[in-house]
This record gives sequence, C-alpha cells and structure tokens, in this order.
Amino acid sequence: MTKSFHLPPLPYDENALAPVISAQTVSFHYGKHHKTYVETLNKLLAGTDFEGRSLEDIIRGTASKTDQASLFNNAAQTWNHTFYWNCMKPGGGGKPPREFAERIDGAFGGFDRFRAEWINTAVEQFGSGWAWLVADGDSLAIARTGNAAVPFTMGLTPLLTIDVWEHAYYLDYQNRRADYVRAVIDKLINWDFAASNFERAAADHSFVPAMSS
Repeated sequence: MTKSFHLPPLPYDENALAPVISAQTVSFHYGKHHKTYVETLNKLLAGTDFEGRSLEDIIRGTASKTDQASLFNNAAQTWNHTFYWNCMKPGGGGKPPREFAERIDGAFGGFDRFRAEWINTAVEQFGSGWAWLVADGDSLAIARTGNAAVPFTMGLTPLLTIDVWEHAYYLDYQNRRADYVRAVIDKLINWDFAASNFERAAADHSFVPAMSS
C-alpha cells in the first residue's frame, strides 16, 4: 500500500501566536506553504524507491543528490515546518528550565550570549533558511542552514528552529527580520520541547525528532 504523508494539525489554534505572529501569517504559512510541500512530496514519491519510507529516511536518502533535489526539498521542508510549529507555544519564550539553562550557560557563557548569537545567526542567514539550536554530541551549538537543508544530515540533532524564509514573517514584520526573531525567542519559544529533544539526544546520539505524518 502506498504511504501518503498528511499535513499534521497545528499544536494550537491559528490565532494562538498573535500578536507575535498573526493568524493571517499562520494561515498562509501553514495552510498554503506547508500544505503545498506535503502535497508535492506525495506526488514526487509515487513510483519511487522511497515510497513507504519515513520522512526522515527520505531526507537522508536524497540529501546532496542533485537528481533528487526536488524530492529532498519538499521532504525536508515538510519536516522543517512540522518541527518549527512545535518549537513555539502561546506564552512561551523567556528563559528555559533550570537544568537546560545550565547547559546553555555552559555552552555559550550565559543566556544573554546565547540569545545574541542565535539572533545574529538568524539575521545573517543570507536569503531563505533556518536558524537552529542543535545538540552536537553532548554539547549545544547554533547552526544555520539555507533553503530546505536540515541539521540531522550533518550529524547534528535539531532542538529548536526559527524559520527565516520571508513568508514566515513578511506580512507582520516586512523586512524587519531581526524584530521577528527577537519576538519569537522572547515570547514564543517552546523550551520544554527543546529540553525534551536534548534529553533524548543525550541518551541516544542518533536520535532525530520524528516528524513523519
């Protein structure tokens, strides 16, 4: 039987992230962009050797293969967006739980330094892409990827991400990417999601959050 991927439900209502991210932005971002990636992925999978495989396996199997670029892009963007929605929650932001905060302090020299580095990484990503908090072995690091690229094909475990494609923020912030990034970190970031991902990655360095649907 052919396996089809489905657009997973948002973890909250479309208006739940307002005023940081408006319901209009979520409606377009989720209901148009994310939905199109899922639908295109299903069309591209038909009749290929990747049918029936998990989203994560498809991404690993097509990464860096020029003849599979379209399949990779749509699979990775399906994964990235599902992950991104889970990285935020209404009433989020602020500082992380104590144990995870201690990890951040050890890796970056304090939360303020970490926050500044993450903001700088997101703002300086040229063009479209993503700014990530990742686990690199037993430590934490900041990474950026362009377009659809994902850290787990580079041996890094994603813990959190901020989408810096223009469709993620332009209706609300126009060209003020830095304002969007700061607002997401300060008011929406889901630290419990990050801490849970890190705990599982620390126990199993091959762990990747499953975003298959």
